[in-house]
Amino acid sequence: MILHELITYDVLRVIWWLLLGVLLVGFAVTDGFDLGAMGLLRATARTDVERRTAINSVGPVWEGNQVWLILGGGAIFAAWPQLYAVSFSGFYLAMFAVLVPLILRPVAFKFRSKRESAAWRNGWDWVLCITGLVPALLFGVAVGNVMLGVPFRLGSDMRIYYDGTFFGLLTPFALLCGLVSLSMLLMHGAAWLVFKTEGEVSARAARYGTLFAVLTTVLFAAAGVWLASINGYVITSEINPVGPSNPMNKTAAAVAGAWMANFKSYPALWLVPGIGLLMPLIAALGLRSRREWLGLMASGLAIAGIILSVGAAMFPMILPSTVDPRFSLTVWDSSSSHVVLFIMLVCVLIFLPLILAYTSWVYSVLRGKVDIAAIATGRGHSY
Repeated sequence: MILHELITYDVLRVIWWLLLGVLLVGFAVTDGFDLGAMGLLRATARTDVERRTAINSVGPVWEGNQVWLILGGGAIFAAWPQLYAVSFSGFYLAMFAVLVPLILRPVAFKFRSKRESAAWRNGWDWVLCITGLVPALLFGVAVGNVMLGVPFRLGSDMRIYYDGTFFGLLTPFALLCGLVSLSMLLMHGAAWLVFKTEGEVSARAARYGTLFAVLTTVLFAAAGVWLASINGYVITSEINPVGPSNPMNKTAAAVAGAWMANFKSYPALWLVPGIGLLMPLIAALGLRSRREWLGLMASGLAIAGIILSVGAAMFPMILPSTVDPRFSLTVWDSSSSHVVLFIMLVCVLIFLPLILAYTSWVYSVLRGKVDIAAIATGRGHSY
């Protein structure tokens, strides 16, 4: 037996679809509190010492959290090459709008305290705030567009053509999804600040976190109701789970309410959006009662529930086409080869536990609250 045949092609495709979800959740939960905490920087921290305290709560870990973004991009490139091609070429301007803040953010972290000037520091504080808010919003807008469908088509030679524009991505439903993303990451960032800081910064973060937690539930519920009425996409021909990766070997159609079909067929899946609706409220209770672990864990579970709800609704679709549903990318026809998926899975089984172990060790070493007194007196490293 050839080694890669130990796992069938269809099972490998589902495993990599699940791993993509895990990587997206990992990025949103870890780097999400960085973005959210900095998005709230000017609201939760009023003085220079308070802002340095908030920045130091994420300063030692934000770079490590970027690993999940790199892993997610690498997984899309290697496991779902057609998805990578459509996303990174068609969404070029949108990707640029996300990358610019992600590039400016490390500059702000490094440069903010290079000068004592209040104007200098205030300017970099605004950069940190904006570079936290913009990606948080645009990530949600991207998810909204995925669910609405993307205007791309495939040529006879499998070449990809994108017929959309940047401003065409800013539809009402996509913007609502952007607000869901923004609200949930601000909730998560506030929960992190409560967990890592003390005094007025923590108190203000608890108030803002409670507000955004409730808002997350409201916006997510509104998006769910809206989703039930818009067109979803279904495969209308016979499915070959082990067939070649050629989207044009199938037929598909846009059907109103189709994104609810999986939940109707498998009622247990309602637990996933249920977590997305309930956990923000539990996070709000944890923040109001200053139960720091409860607030942080509940906000993380809320993010997982919201993101995984998208996958549960869309399976087996990955990226629908509004030009012709036949071109839509699915789990069964847009992956890499059987051998490539197997080799990559072996690599994941080796390296992902190492990444998790190292990350856990780092957070263990850095446990505890930021010492605001040390920052105020200039003792130790401070951003």
